[in-house]
Amino acid sequence: MRTCVIVAQRRERNLPSRGLLMNPSSVWGSGSQIHTQSQGSTRLGMASCIVSDGTLTYALASGHVVGTESGQVFGLRGGRQVVLGTASRCAKDVPLADLYPGFAGKRTLVTLDAGLVRVTSAFDWTSQALGVGRLGAPIDLSSDTLSLDLVGCPVFAVLPEDRRIEGMVHALFYRHATMGGFDSVCELVIGPRQAGGRVETQPGDSGVLWFWDHEADPKADKDELPASQPDAPEFRPLAVQWGGQGFISAEQSAEFALTTSLSSICKTLGVEVIRDWSAFQSRYWGKVGHYKVGNAACFVLQSPKAKKLFEANVDRIAVSDEDIEAGNLPMQKDAATFIALADVADLYWRKVRKKDDANHFADMDERSKRAPYKGKTLLELWQEDPASRTPAVWTAFYESIDPDMPDKGRGALPFRVAQLYEIMVEAVRTKHLAEYLCAAGLLAHYGGDACQPLHVSHLHHGVAGDKSDDDVHKVYEDVMLTRFAPEVIAGVNARIEPVKKSQLFKGADKAADAVVQLMARTVEALPPEEVLDCFNRNEGNGRTANMWAELGDATLDRLADGAMTLALIWQSAWSEGGGDESGHIGQDKLAPISKPALKKLYENKEFAKSIWLREM
Repeated sequence: MRTCVIVAQRRERNLPSRGLLMNPSSVWGSGSQIHTQSQGSTRLGMASCIVSDGTLTYALASGHVVGTESGQVFGLRGGRQVVLGTASRCAKDVPLADLYPGFAGKRTLVTLDAGLVRVTSAFDWTSQALGVGRLGAPIDLSSDTLSLDLVGCPVFAVLPEDRRIEGMVHALFYRHATMGGFDSVCELVIGPRQAGGRVETQPGDSGVLWFWDHEADPKADKDELPASQPDAPEFRPLAVQWGGQGFISAEQSAEFALTTSLSSICKTLGVEVIRDWSAFQSRYWGKVGHYKVGNAACFVLQSPKAKKLFEANVDRIAVSDEDIEAGNLPMQKDAATFIALADVADLYWRKVRKKDDANHFADMDERSKRAPYKGKTLLELWQEDPASRTPAVWTAFYESIDPDMPDKGRGALPFRVAQLYEIMVEAVRTKHLAEYLCAAGLLAHYGGDACQPLHVSHLHHGVAGDKSDDDVHKVYEDVMLTRFAPEVIAGVNARIEPVKKSQLFKGADKAADAVVQLMARTVEALPPEEVLDCFNRNEGNGRTANMWAELGDATLDRLADGAMTLALIWQSAWSEGGGDESGHIGQDKLAPISKPALKKLYENKEFAKSIWLREM
């Protein structure tokens, strides 16, 4: 057999480090940046995944990042540094024969460079790979399964800011160092997938998880990876990056990632990958609340026909109680899959409809400091003067607070509800049930926002200028509700009551008023100041549990009120459009609406068009 040797010069100087990054998600998981501080320097890396030894929960990361001194491991969120856990144990070099019995190389060490972080709170972590999706089973490499067939295997990773990079396995057991008669080898070397390409990796990426690119592998059985859910494919992790190597040729330079298989790391450290904790998290907040409000509203409609339609389509609007409790909630996605409508506004429109940002809130308690509204709040104006209930007056009010306030800061939630109400009435009148149901499901998101005290207050992220309370929104609306999801489900179900015919109204202005009255009841029953005070008084590991103990009952009341108000708006639009009139809509039409049809509607930017308050 002939051997072809290629000479390449190593690049001696490192590329610049990535730098500290803010965690954009409400939780931590695979792909979240972590850092430690030692001897006056900061070490940067990425969390690979969460694992367990059967007793404790850990975040897996690179050993040279977390260290072995029981030091603290940090992350950045909400503008401040937070403690994620403490360094536990580490595996640096392992004899090749221990990982692969029967393989030659008695004086060969495989570099693992893996460490465990004992996390402070498991409830702050998700098993999902952020920016990728649900973890599948790790690819298990052993003496029986490892072969040169692995060379050329296509892989991908997602770096910070959702930047996907693609590569392939170029080499096995690359010798990267020799010392004292022992060779140190890298188990898997990952490089460019195409000639002349680059693997854009740099210092600070240690810990990045590389996945088998099943779809790009011509040798893969496309039916081999069944999805746990139709819209939730699993991605099988192959290796964890711990370093990089650059080579310079006469024509170009190339970057390679030095990695260790995840199976080798788990075998050495005696841990297993956790794959089913909060496995459908996204980079936005509040899915438990939004989907529970939407789910509950489907069962309290007033008229038999409306009730039949919504019960037949509950899985189009929300997800089941069982999935909410299990954490099987839709992920942040692109247009490839259907998203249950109650969170489309966060999971999809946040990326493609920037003008929708202002529709999720209204700071009803912020007081103007200038004439003609000096000393007044939006809520007081709305209650005292019906003539103030227009986008023009609200625009003038926001300018009296700050003439330079950007459009995204001018909350327009009630007028978004009015807009969707008009679409619903017209859709029923013209017998376009897909449009009616889609608008109703989308409206569920804004109804869920209106019953959360921090969505209708200037204290939505704590006191302006005080970074210590920036996390109050996330902890209250997301972490707390996710942790106590079973209690949320039982509590809301016990509180909801059917809509009464005497409550029905006509007109988009009445729909806007209904949601403002919901806001008013929300801030009266659970003042935002009370939520903020509870957050500030309960620092440390017990914060979430203590906040639930103090605020749980009032929060359940708010969610139930939100669900019933939402059902009232749905029913009023249905009745006003003639949905209950004899012969207008047949019983055979009160059936599940096609998901592709609903998806096509919410992907159409002209359907329920998002606009700024001043444009309304």
